[in-house]
Amino acid sequence: MSLFQARWAKPLIATALLAAAVCTQVHAQSQKVFRVTAIPDESPTELARKAAPLVKYLEGKLGMKVEFTPVTDYAASVETLINHKVDLAWFGGFTFVQAQARSGGKVIPLVQREEDEKFKSVFITADPAIKTLADLKGKDVSFGAQSSTSGHLMPRSFLLQAGVDPDKDFRRVAYSGAHDATIAAVAGGKVQAGAVNISVWEKFVADKKVDTSKVFVFYTTPPYYDYNWSVSADMPAGQRAALAQAFLSLDASTPEGKEILGLQRATRFVPTRPENYKGIEAAAKSAGLL
Repeated sequence: MSLFQARWAKPLIATALLAAAVCTQVHAQSQKVFRVTAIPDESPTELARKAAPLVKYLEGKLGMKVEFTPVTDYAASVETLINHKVDLAWFGGFTFVQAQARSGGKVIPLVQREEDEKFKSVFITADPAIKTLADLKGKDVSFGAQSSTSGHLMPRSFLLQAGVDPDKDFRRVAYSGAHDATIAAVAGGKVQAGAVNISVWEKFVADKKVDTSKVFVFYTTPPYYDYNWSVSADMPAGQRAALAQAFLSLDASTPEGKEILGLQRATRFVPTRPENYKGIEAAAKSAGLL
């Protein structure tokens, strides 16, 4: 190496090392934001309200900034997780099955609410003449989003089991996009009946947001597995374990736990596994939705 080359080599190496250190620091800082999303099964304002205290809680447990990232539809919730644009996603059972299929099995269900082990849907109406699923023939009926487990897939599955084919027997099949929108459509007379997530219905009743003297449940489905919090299989095992423990540690006997569990409509969170959603996968294939 010439004297001229030697003179410039050290400054160039130092500059390169500094640039590498800066890039590493910037990357580390970007990784300090943990992003959470959820299927848009309710209004954006309600989803944000439910997420706020959970986000704050997870920040304390994970030791990093946590942000809630809303998505426009169910498909977007799947894509954002498998493309690593978010780290944690609240899925319905069917959305989880879709995410598993899209990712080649690289999505892991972490925890579910205790209620999700025996979840149910309800069919509601404002028409006193509608008393059974068979009475829906020739009627306008609303589901929620097409990818909704409790607002479409499982209600459709139980209709088919009862000998009612929505595509052939209903006068019109509507998709409201969300459970609260389905309730509004039934209450407003836009459709004669609708299928709704039981916990959203019970919340509407408890909050007196629906007049049960006019709109009522005429059929409740058998139980099935539903919602879960899912992550990518690429998430480091240590972070995955810390995240699961954060949910499992939520306790309704503490003010923080009571608020979060109440908003999540959960008694508590319990571990879950992919096998729990085989029934939903079978229902989706049977209904031609997967």
